[in-house]
Amino acid sequence: MNDLFSVKGKVAVVTGGSRGIGAMIARGFVANGVKTYITARKVEELQATAEALSEFGECIAIASDLSTLEGIKAFVAELKEKESKLHILVNNAGATWGEHIDEFPESGWDKVMDLNAKSPFFLIQQCLPLMREAGTPEDPSRVINISSINAYANPGMDNYSYSASKAAIAHLTRHLAADLVGDNINVNGIAPGLFPSKMTAFIINEHEEASTANIPRGRVGNASDAAGTAIYLCAKASAWVTGHTVILDGGVVANAG
Repeated sequence: MNDLFSVKGKVAVVTGGSRGIGAMIARGFVANGVKTYITARKVEELQATAEALSEFGECIAIASDLSTLEGIKAFVAELKEKESKLHILVNNAGATWGEHIDEFPESGWDKVMDLNAKSPFFLIQQCLPLMREAGTPEDPSRVINISSINAYANPGMDNYSYSASKAAIAHLTRHLAADLVGDNINVNGIAPGLFPSKMTAFIINEHEEASTANIPRGRVGNASDAAGTAIYLCAKASAWVTGHTVILDGGVVANAG
């Protein structure tokens, strides 16, 4: 039963790793001995996060645009120059769009669906050789797809493409888990509730009291919540868990019935 939650010595990629939940997960990995690559589009912010996390361990920044297959292939090609195995892939990069249903634009729909649902599929596809090389029957490689509680309950906002894309990634997680289990790759997900991030800043900063009123645990999520859940899904303790999405929300979905 020793080392059930150890991830030391593994290699990970965290997309959207420069801020928010991605940075929280990346810090947890780095501090626990995972060689962690973070990627995002904004180079300065990405480098600053990598430098900050390097105080705790090994964190490497690779700038990329994962919104296109060309960008995904370029990122994986650079990763393959540095690594022959990939134990962990966290698909966290995402976007949102909010607009009244009568004015909701096609561009807002396509941008969000492409980055939140299409890009994770093709990134997994391109990383398969590295992940197949890393996984074993006793300790499979891990994919974690970041969904949202908006996939499980009406968000009460006009972010239609976001909720649809996060529901799509939750189902894709189940589908891929069944197809990749024979390759020693476990595919799971995390569906976060309210965490501090650039995407949620307007909610927390402008409506702090109201934003926590419907959270049974009485607070927003924090770095320990995000990192701890991700570490569990990548450690020996979860070797027999695949095809599931952990709802990480302080009880919101359960309370909604």
